Amino acid sequence: MSKQVFKILAKINKVILPSYSKKQLDLAKASKLQMAIIGWRWFVTRNALD
Repeated sequence: MSKQVFKILAKINKVILPSYSKKQLDLAKASKLQMAIIGWRWFVTRNALD
């Protein structure tokens, strides 16, 4: 995919998805859904910055 698509997705993620770092979520206690959201945000951010 294009880098611009990931930049748009990153902006959408920032608005829609919760930020677990601000909530100081312990990754050891995170549910599978929370881990999936963290993984998705990481994937989009990584590709938007490349």
